[in-house]
Amino acid sequence: MTETVRVAVPRKGRPLEAVLERFATAADFAEVADEITSTLRFEKSVTKGHSHPDQNVYERLAAYSDLEAATAPEYTLLRDDREGMPRRIVFDSVTFETDDVEVHLVGREEPFRALRTHEFALGFDSADLVLEEVVQLQPDGLGSIEDVNARIDPMDTDVRVVSGLGDTVYHTLMADPELLPPGADLDRDFVADYAGDLCISPRYERLVEAVLGTRCLDDVTFAYPNEGPEEEAAIADTGLGVYLTMTGSTAREHGLVLGEHLFPSETVLMENVAETQPEAETVKNIVASPDLETELRV
Repeated sequence: MTETVRVAVPRKGRPLEAVLERFATAADFAEVADEITSTLRFEKSVTKGHSHPDQNVYERLAAYSDLEAATAPEYTLLRDDREGMPRRIVFDSVTFETDDVEVHLVGREEPFRALRTHEFALGFDSADLVLEEVVQLQPDGLGSIEDVNARIDPMDTDVRVVSGLGDTVYHTLMADPELLPPGADLDRDFVADYAGDLCISPRYERLVEAVLGTRCLDDVTFAYPNEGPEEEAAIADTGLGVYLTMTGSTAREHGLVLGEHLFPSETVLMENVAETQPEAETVKNIVASPDLETELRV
C-alpha cells in the first residue's frame, strides 16, 4: 500500500508558491500546481480590490471545488484582516503521488508551529519564524540558513531546518549616506560602533537581534515606523535600519544606500525529528536539490 506523507504548508503567498514550484519540478504535478497558484493570485487580486468578479466568494469556492476528483486541490475561507473582516479564499489541501509515496500538502496558518506541536513531521514556512521563535541569541550574528540548527536548543523544540527553497529576499542594512564616514562599509562592524536609533519593523526585533548579534546592539535603540510611511521612508527619516529587499530599488528611491545582506528570508523545509518516518526521507530527497546552496545535513 502506498504510504502517505502529510506536509504542512502555508495557505497563501510567496512561500506556498515556492513549495508548489519545487514539487512541480520534481513530480508530475505541474498542471495542478499552476492551477493552485493562478487561483490564489486571482483571489489576492480580489482581496486587494484590483479584480471584481461577478460571483460572490461562496460561488467562487464552489466553482474551484471538484468533489469527484481525489487529487483535485481544495480551498477554504478565512477571515481577512481588512476592515469588515471579509472572507478570503485560501489553499486547504492537495494530494499527489511521486516516487512510491503519496504526498498530502495541508494548508496551515502557522506551519512552523504545527510542527512544534507535533501535528506534522514535515512542513514549510519562512525561515524568519524560526529566528523569531526558537533561535538562541548570541553575541555574534547569524548569517546563513546553514547555521540555524546550531542555534536551536534541543530542549526547546524537536524541529530542525532541512533546506531552503531559494526564494530569497534579504534582511539588509540600509542607511542615509550622510551617516557613513568616507570609505566606511555598512556592515555589522559599523553597527557595533554606532550609537543611536535603528529602524526596524516591530515584529522583527528578535530576528534582528539574532542576525546582528547582541554585541552590535549595546548602544542601539530600536525605532519603529509609524503607520503612515513605508518602511524605507521611515529608515530614511531615522538614518539607519534593517528591512527586506531583493533589488534595493525602493530603498534607493528614498536616498538610502544598501549595506550587508544580514540573513536570507526564504521558505525552508523543516522536520520534527521526533515524528519523522522512513517515507518522509523520500519527500526530503525530492525537495532538497543536490545543487541547492542552502541544503543542510541534518
